[in-house]
Amino acid sequence: MSDSGVVTAELEPEPEAAVALFGDRIEQARSFTAALAREGEERGLIGPLELPRLWTRHILNSAIAAPLFSGSVADVGSGAGLPGIVLAIARPDVSWTLIEPMERRVTWLDEQVAALDLSNVTVVRGRAEEVGLSATFDMVTARAVSALRTLIPWTAPLVRNGGELALLKGLNAENEISAAQKAIKKYLLSDVRVETLGEGGLSETTRVLRATVRG
Repeated sequence: MSDSGVVTAELEPEPEAAVALFGDRIEQARSFTAALAREGEERGLIGPLELPRLWTRHILNSAIAAPLFSGSVADVGSGAGLPGIVLAIARPDVSWTLIEPMERRVTWLDEQVAALDLSNVTVVRGRAEEVGLSATFDMVTARAVSALRTLIPWTAPLVRNGGELALLKGLNAENEISAAQKAIKKYLLSDVRVETLGEGGLSETTRVLRATVRG
């Protein structure tokens, strides 16, 4: 409790799974999590109730998907760096482009890229449909950005022919596929499916909607 009598949330202790997921990059993951805990609410990056579940719901929820990625990847609507910064820490062998329209969030992302010495990351300010990167990437990801029927038109055009979407979604992922059939057909997505990651290893699983684009 603070001096003013207001109960302040404490950062969730680091789960044991963190070291397994990040390996020798764990110190960078800890530094990023600490910075997000310290500045995230004040800078409008995370909500006031997120500290007690920051590792579980946000950091590990993003990191568990790291093995799915390869080549060049764009993270659309990167925001606080979830999942882009987390994935860039976990996968230094992958080239990451973080696309974010809001200046204050771009500033945060640039600060973290510098502080964490992430030489595999480029930050681009703008909306996905306006940044002039069509058909550039091997893969595109996004997390907690929008419903699939809206997200597909923003993400699919960024993927090269035969590349892949790997979108981190919530419990309603299967229903989102049903609601997005028009967009799925328009943007020539195939092999659309939901994969659940982290079962048996994490307290909260991650659902990834995967699809091949124009393949």
